[in-house]
Amino acid sequence: MPKRVLDVGQCSLDHGSIRRLVEAQFGAQVVQAHQIHDALATLRKEAFDLVLVNRKLDTDGDDGLKLVQAMKADAQLSATPVMLVTNFAEHQQTAIAAGAEPGFGKAQLDEPATREKLSRFLGRGNTEITNR
Repeated sequence: MPKRVLDVGQCSLDHGSIRRLVEAQFGAQVVQAHQIHDALATLRKEAFDLVLVNRKLDTDGDDGLKLVQAMKADAQLSATPVMLVTNFAEHQQTAIAAGAEPGFGKAQLDEPATREKLSRFLGRGNTEITNR
């Protein structure tokens, strides 16, 4: 059974880039949610190996950190790994302090370090894929 990723709050362009990376590199299935309440409802119904949440959600501008905090405060969801997708180090540190795994920014999608961070939760994947 393939690994599953919930991608939250990305615009269609960024979601497509993340989906292509995750599917090509790890063979994982990517499901999209746009708002925090949608993501929480989906997480309560379905199992995911990793949640990627944008720092600012695309449809309502809500703070992705709220999803990290809600997941970590919920006994059913607290063990599910979550990463904040942001290019800003200070926001990344705030998310980690709230219980998130070290994430990455959209500017780092093609970097080996990003694939290494994802591989902790999605497996080694396709090691033949290199920088694009």
